[in-house]
Amino acid sequence: MIYESHDAATPTATRPRLLPWSNLDGNPCYLITDDTGTGRLSRLADDIETVQLGMADDLLGHAVDLLSNSKATAPQLYYLAARLAEALHDVHRIARSRGARLVVPHNDEESDTAPEEVPGT
Repeated sequence: MIYESHDAATPTATRPRLLPWSNLDGNPCYLITDDTGTGRLSRLADDIETVQLGMADDLLGHAVDLLSNSKATAPQLYYLAARLAEALHDVHRIARSRGARLVVPHNDEESDTAPEEVPGT
């Protein structure tokens, strides 16, 4: 199933999980699962996220090496930038997915409001 959005106040058990892949049209895919997150699709998503994070880490190491080489060519740098953009997209999606699954304690609801003014400022 594909959902466009979800309410962060919804319990984790019914809140859709953003998956680390898109459908054929490039739209995000979501999974509704139980609280345990141990189903086959959840484990597959976890495995893919692990691979994506590992690939991003490897790419970052390659970027450091290439950028320290003063003889790097424009095509090499362009290719590196394109791969870095792809990796950043994956890492950003993983962060959004994991952040959306965090449970916010009821005590922290007050922190969503504007901070109080400090006297004398």
